[in-house]
Amino acid sequence: MKAFVDTNIFVYAQDNSEIVKTKISQKLITELILEKRGFISTQVIQEFCNVFLKKSEKPLRPNDVTEIIEDLLAPMLAHTPDSSFYKRAINIYAKQSLSFYDSLIVQAAIDLKCEVLYSEDMQNGARYRGVIVVNPFV
Repeated sequence: MKAFVDTNIFVYAQDNSEIVKTKISQKLITELILEKRGFISTQVIQEFCNVFLKKSEKPLRPNDVTEIIEDLLAPMLAHTPDSSFYKRAINIYAKQSLSFYDSLIVQAAIDLKCEVLYSEDMQNGARYRGVIVVNPFV
């Protein structure tokens, strides 16, 4: 089963402030990479970088962020948007009660034909055109 992984899962995997969420995230990401069924978009990389270069209580060094991109995120990168992607995402935004950025994540998961979208930010169990949101922490 193909799965899209939202940014927050990667953030928990690197941030040890919530040990249970860190362990769950690390296990999930490892399984998805080994089974070659986990996918992300460029947005996930951008948000991850923003969190750990700027917003985190313990920012990482740029070299460390680069390593994480190369070792963890890049193997899962499968979606790079074109202009029609944004039109489809705005359509989801207009029809669903999602933020614009969550609409981008959902549309990327749809484009990649993922059945599952792992996220803590969206309603667990919500369905969007064949994609079900799963909060791995509940």
